[in-house]
Amino acid sequence: MKHHLVCWKCGADLEHLSLPLSRRDECAKCRAELHVCRMCVDYDPSVAKHCREPTAEEVSDKTRANFCDFFVPRPAAYVAPDTSAAARAQLELEKLFGKK
Repeated sequence: MKHHLVCWKCGADLEHLSLPLSRRDECAKCRAELHVCRMCVDYDPSVAKHCREPTAEEVSDKTRANFCDFFVPRPAAYVAPDTSAAARAQLELEKLFGKK
């Protein structure tokens, strides 16, 4: 069965893995554990416990493998880091001190 999962940490394609993901599955590129809250469809930092599943037990580390029975992998789990503020700051420093 085809899926379009990507690693929650680096964005690498996980097409080679079969579903359901095992608790021991890792990203081949960055070695991140994949059965983690950050990779789940119920992960939502704007709600209590960062989980939309009301009966799920709280997991303290959202980036470590866990035994949650409600885990369903989220295809769009990767969110690229926002580097725009750092880029603007770098440009301002180059303006101020001149580029080498």
